[in-house]
Amino acid sequence: MCGIVGYVGKQQAAPILLDGLSKLEYRGYDSAGMAVYDGTQINIKKATGRLKVLSELTHGGETMQGHLGIGHTRWATHGEPSDVNAHPHFNESQTIAVVHNGIIENYIKLKKRLEDRGYQFCSDTDTEVVAHLLDYYYHKYGEDPLTAVTKVIHRVEGSYALGIIFADFPDVIYSVRKDSPLIVGQSEGGNLIASDVPAVLKYTRDVYFIENEEIARLTEDTIEFFNVDGEPVEKQPKHIDWDINAAEKGGYEHFMLKEIYEQPKAVRDTINPRIKDDAIVIEELGMTDEEILSISKIHIVACGSAYHTGVTCKYVFEGLARIPVEVDLASEFRYRDPILEDGALVIIISQSGETADSLAALRLAKERHITTLGIVNVVGSSIAREADKVMYTWAGPEIAVATTKAYSCQLVAQYLLALKFAQVRGKISDDEMREYLHDIEMLPNQIENLLGIKERIQRFANRYAAAKDVFFIGRGIDYAISLEGSLKLKEISYIHSEAYAAGELKHGTISLIEDGTLVAAVVTQEDLYKKTVSNIVEVKTRGAFVLAVTNDDNIDIEKTADYVIYIPKTNRYFTNSLAIIPLQLFGYYVSVGKGLDVDKPRNLAKSVTVE
Repeated sequence: MCGIVGYVGKQQAAPILLDGLSKLEYRGYDSAGMAVYDGTQINIKKATGRLKVLSELTHGGETMQGHLGIGHTRWATHGEPSDVNAHPHFNESQTIAVVHNGIIENYIKLKKRLEDRGYQFCSDTDTEVVAHLLDYYYHKYGEDPLTAVTKVIHRVEGSYALGIIFADFPDVIYSVRKDSPLIVGQSEGGNLIASDVPAVLKYTRDVYFIENEEIARLTEDTIEFFNVDGEPVEKQPKHIDWDINAAEKGGYEHFMLKEIYEQPKAVRDTINPRIKDDAIVIEELGMTDEEILSISKIHIVACGSAYHTGVTCKYVFEGLARIPVEVDLASEFRYRDPILEDGALVIIISQSGETADSLAALRLAKERHITTLGIVNVVGSSIAREADKVMYTWAGPEIAVATTKAYSCQLVAQYLLALKFAQVRGKISDDEMREYLHDIEMLPNQIENLLGIKERIQRFANRYAAAKDVFFIGRGIDYAISLEGSLKLKEISYIHSEAYAAGELKHGTISLIEDGTLVAAVVTQEDLYKKTVSNIVEVKTRGAFVLAVTNDDNIDIEKTADYVIYIPKTNRYFTNSLAIIPLQLFGYYVSVGKGLDVDKPRNLAKSVTVE
């Protein structure tokens, strides 16, 4: 949540801050602000609403002169969305400005102590505590910013990424992080901080990933790093190879539609480097055959759509590699005191690699000395760095809040991992492996072909833009597909939608079906065709209109369903990669039909970096 950008250099800071913040809008926000040093003082402008309000207020940044500044998009956690609660926050004399991503858990205690010392607060935020605490330590310890920052780190509890400027040091930005993402970009025209890579791609491809409780000090020409005790730390930059156009719309109406259409390439990029001579080679994984053979149980832990890929891949790992699998929501995993025994492998799945609950689950597993494997999209992210093993999904930057291509890449990454485990453990023959790999290699082309029916899906979606309730049903992997299809619809169209295991309809759910209710039935598992068809009959007799998503050889379903979308036939374990495409498009076109903000749905954020 929230987005941070900072700049110090030769150019005017405010336009760069606005541009960088625009690349972070996908993170979700309700207000925005900037602090820029103009040569004599720090000027602060803040506004509730979209970034364009701030841009208009400052005439695109032109009214805020200065070469040093920090900017922020806020997603409210403490205090309602308002100009007062928007960032940056400052000390009473407005000589220190702070932007913050995260939550200060002990802010009430700190606020009380600061108030006892005469400090006055004007906002309801936890962040204002940081500004006053910096002021307190800055004056207590000889007006040394680095010392003040280190003292604050020792006092605050929770998660944070901070960008800080001091009026007394008009050519320096300080930044520090703990459990919230923050990077430093190095360019010839100046240096930057940001919450994520897209914000700096226009200016540099060389970035530093700040570790937990590391401090960065930036000037126009220098970047220095320090640990929590103020001691120098040596770091090397990483070069980012993303195409800058990948973070722009490229002619599409929305990022979500662009990313739906990028799925064939993203899936192909995730698959192709890993298949060599009828074998799976995952170079970054670093797992020996002995380690794979020693796995007695897998725990897949994730949030949202990533969790749904885990529900699918439970069937894949168990069916192919014959390893028992549990799938947990990361937000529940660590609070249920999970039983983690020797030989277990905990797989953490996250697009950003910064998801707070997933990161906490990973750390719990490591505390218990259980091997962890991160499946992430962002090189150098917290989960990628902290997991014992890592596998990357080469989806490139995903901007829309509702994930599509990252979801698809997470699926195929797990297919490959399950096949590798199965082969090492002797559960599939060489001939079977070749067949599985052939089916996986066909997926990008099959996805591409499916995208050709978008007009048909759009016409159907337009009929249901006014729907109040939609239900998704399926069995086995089809139920896992239904979970994601339902989430896609509800998160961007605001239509109440639920997914149910089709066999559970009689246990209460069917009472919700009435005349005209849309039920989307996913029917791709051949051995379950008849079972699911009987469930379709059950809802139709209660008045439901049934949309079926099924394999192209299952034409008999037209006798039962009202509207059928066919997908190419593939191996039953990999069918999610195809069946999800029409459901993504359905959700997208329903949202468009309602005139909603597809890429930035209300109350949601791309990267959930707080609990």
